[in-house]
Amino acid sequence: MHAIDATGTPRNWDLYQAAVVDIRFRDRIVRVEPRSPGTAGGSFPEPACGATVHVITAWNPLGRDASPEANARAHRLLLAEVRRRSLTWWPAIGGDVSGTHREESLAVTGLSDTAARDLGRRFGQDAVFAWTPDAWRVLACDTDAAAVSGWEVSERAASRGRAAVEAGGYE
Repeated sequence: MHAIDATGTPRNWDLYQAAVVDIRFRDRIVRVEPRSPGTAGGSFPEPACGATVHVITAWNPLGRDASPEANARAHRLLLAEVRRRSLTWWPAIGGDVSGTHREESLAVTGLSDTAARDLGRRFGQDAVFAWTPDAWRVLACDTDAAAVSGWEVSERAASRGRAAVEAGGYE
């Protein structure tokens, strides 16, 4: 069980609410940043077809720093589970706006909020993100707590080549 405060939110809730996520679509990387509620700056990605995009990581379970090997193993297990369920997904990296903390993640469509929370909880996570055309939400995995904000996107071209794809294309 994770550290939950009196409001039913994880210990690092404020950090999750301020986090940014880079999602690598075929030819571009889209950075999603939280904004004031009701804000939708930029275009929701066409590949998502208007569906909810849940961002889930398997890194650093229980809020504790794991070794690079343990994080890589957990990410492979998450990827295997998403593939087993035949979900549409894209590589993603979530972290702080300065880039000092980054966690390899998956941006997934085809899950309900409940299923996304369950998957996050299965991998020891405090929270998952849910992006829709009208909101950016942080969903606690162990409670019904949710923080709703708006969003803004910025885009840049993705690096090309097999090595870039295998590395997530973020360098």
